[in-house]
Amino acid sequence: MSKRVNPIKRSYLLLEDWFNVSFGPDWNPLYHLGTLAFFFFWVVLVSGIYLFIFFNTSISGAYTSVEYLTHDQWYAGGIMRSLHRYASDAAVVTILLHMFREFSLDRYRGFRWWSWLTGVPTLWFVITLGITGYWLVWDELGLYVAVLSSQLMDSLPVMSGSMARDFLAGQLTDRLFTLMGFLHLLGQPILLMFALWIHVKRLSHVEVSAPRGLAVGSFIALLVLSLLAPATSHGPADLSRVPAVLNLDWFYLNVYPLLDKWTAGEVWILTTSVTLLLMLMPWLPPKKTGAAAEVHLDNCNGCGQCAEDCPFDAISIQARTDGARWDHEVVVNPNQCAACGICVGSCHSSNPFRHAQKTLETGIDMPQFPIDEVRTRTETALAALTGDTRIILFGCDNAIDIEQFQSQDVAVLSLFCTGMIPPTLVEYAQRKGADGVFITGCRTGDCYYRLGNAWLDQRFEGKRKPALRQRAKRDRITIYRAAETDTARLRRKLAEFQRDIAARKQADVDAGSTTDKAQEVSDA
Repeated sequence: MSKRVNPIKRSYLLLEDWFNVSFGPDWNPLYHLGTLAFFFFWVVLVSGIYLFIFFNTSISGAYTSVEYLTHDQWYAGGIMRSLHRYASDAAVVTILLHMFREFSLDRYRGFRWWSWLTGVPTLWFVITLGITGYWLVWDELGLYVAVLSSQLMDSLPVMSGSMARDFLAGQLTDRLFTLMGFLHLLGQPILLMFALWIHVKRLSHVEVSAPRGLAVGSFIALLVLSLLAPATSHGPADLSRVPAVLNLDWFYLNVYPLLDKWTAGEVWILTTSVTLLLMLMPWLPPKKTGAAAEVHLDNCNGCGQCAEDCPFDAISIQARTDGARWDHEVVVNPNQCAACGICVGSCHSSNPFRHAQKTLETGIDMPQFPIDEVRTRTETALAALTGDTRIILFGCDNAIDIEQFQSQDVAVLSLFCTGMIPPTLVEYAQRKGADGVFITGCRTGDCYYRLGNAWLDQRFEGKRKPALRQRAKRDRITIYRAAETDTARLRRKLAEFQRDIAARKQADVDAGSTTDKAQEVSDA
């Protein structure tokens, strides 16, 4: 019986599957939400620099300069303004989708608490950056944003309470407007970049560039939208006139309509409460992370491959401390270790053939599931098979529950991550009687521990150490990745693999019989 998938996760996985069919795993935008957000930030930055060249940072000239860009220079400035607007919205959409994805897949608690905790206020940096951008246009919407923003600021105890009065009295000066321009163009972007750096600080191999095809496609979509529905201004800001209609950008200005009914203090209480609730979610309830990896210096030569492969920057390299002939050793930071076991798959000493008759000791290992136990359970599972075709299925604890596939022909062994599999374990399983090795785990393009899938593929392709050796029977190994909602699909693929292995075994038997008969004829 497979474990039940919660409805939110099931719905998201089905959506992700639809995008895989439509775009393929390599270009699935749901797998690249973080890099897409960075891409949209670049579009905003480049278009913003162009707009600033022609922008007049004064009360009297701001609206006129924006109108010139929008209409007189529509072929360049107008398109740039629209790109600036739509890329800003797209950045918020990708961030919100990224947050929803991490929540629905339960990737925000436990060892991931830091990324979630720092990601929530980062969203507010993006939103406030957009708010000051609307202010600078200085049309009716810009005035609306400026006045209500001033009311919100005036309600804070640290403020003087005079900003809103200055607007109502018509005392806004060019100096304040220039200050807002400085904040939007330099101050806030610097704070945002710092917040993003903090957000990814505990990750390694952070990608900031979206796949080229996905980036090009996204840019074309933004460009087409900019041509079909160009961004335009409302009428010029005028305190003496109440605008009949305001077209709000709900991604950035969603709290402002509340000020029509609520006080500024009540709006602050709401937004602060929602923000704090989101930031506390990793502990509502908390999720326990397994024991951190342990380093055994007696078997570690300090090669640093585990540090290179660690997805969460939990392993560092330092000078040797035990007097061994090696220059370096690795150190695990238990506060950052995700207990994924990928470092075990990276370790050259995780070779099951080493000390085959003794306890297998490695340079780095998982105390709750050491590689020696993995080797022993592999042997035991294979020895228990009674069918004609012996298949061992290696799986991942965070994907499909593979226990349901256990049979007289199929032995199963689930690991923390498929990236924990040393390539020599596959060869060892073949030596111990496995006719075929089937590996499954998180979907292609995705991995609960970020990089386990990628590193496993590269090791099997000989592009990363330790590599799968040539002596392994590669035609008897297959990798098919699937999520919890893909059980039926995985079952069909496993059955197909069993038929293929059975056919190969029969072909080997037939080839052996033909060779024996030929030898008999030769001897005669």
